[in-house]
Amino acid sequence: MNPAEHSSRGAVWIAALNAGLDGATEIAGYGDTLRVVDAQIANRDARYIAVVPDPDNRFPRVRQGEVGLVEGWQLARAVRDAIAADANRACKRAIVAVVAVASQAYGRREEAFGIHLALAAAADAYAAARLAGHPVIGLIVGRAMSGGLLAHGYQANRLIALDDAGVMVHAMGKAAAARVTQRSVADLEQLAQTIPPMAYDIASFHSLGLLWRLLPVTSAQTPNPADIDAVQTALARALADIEADPSRGLETRLGAPLRQASMQVRTHLRAQWHAAPEA
Repeated sequence: MNPAEHSSRGAVWIAALNAGLDGATEIAGYGDTLRVVDAQIANRDARYIAVVPDPDNRFPRVRQGEVGLVEGWQLARAVRDAIAADANRACKRAIVAVVAVASQAYGRREEAFGIHLALAAAADAYAAARLAGHPVIGLIVGRAMSGGLLAHGYQANRLIALDDAGVMVHAMGKAAAARVTQRSVADLEQLAQTIPPMAYDIASFHSLGLLWRLLPVTSAQTPNPADIDAVQTALARALADIEADPSRGLETRLGAPLRQASMQVRTHLRAQWHAAPEA
């Protein structure tokens, strides 16, 4: 499948989830590569945000749905606008990051103009929303690669992914990973069978405990009414689960059996941090 088809899933799903909902309003002013829709989840105000492809973009490196300079800053603005609007409200709106991002934008101009700052601003905005009491849900509907996911969705209280072959989470594409590790793609695929963090399939990512739910659908590319209903139901349940959890942190991601070493490291570091200084 063409990378742009994966990335366009963000546009497909943000439209599908809000089609026919009373009061659903697309908010303009965030550029051609962001879709921002204010609607509801289970009778609660919500803001849906997706990064979408723009084949005519003046930055060539973001034409297939990558997260670049403009996208990073606009993501930060879309989230912080919601934080500011709800500053005096007891019930903060939910924020749903609809994720289908090919990667961060790789380019000399992006590096020269500080893409690291733009993407950090986006990640910081999502974290600030979560800590300010906004329930944040990441809905992974396509590829969620590299810095694109870190900037858009990874700071969510709960992550949901569609169980589909085109849905994958990884630090980099297979060809790039093969070059960096000086292995063939076939060698990487063989290693992935025994080392889940090296795998690209969403089931392996799920085994790491980072997903709240892995959701089967008939079609992630062209969802039918049953698929849409299943995702809307999962979003409502995720919202209820967040509200029932007094913590605004990400500790729920550390409970999987494959994360026990991470838990032990954190326990030891916490003990050392709080230990009384030697006389």
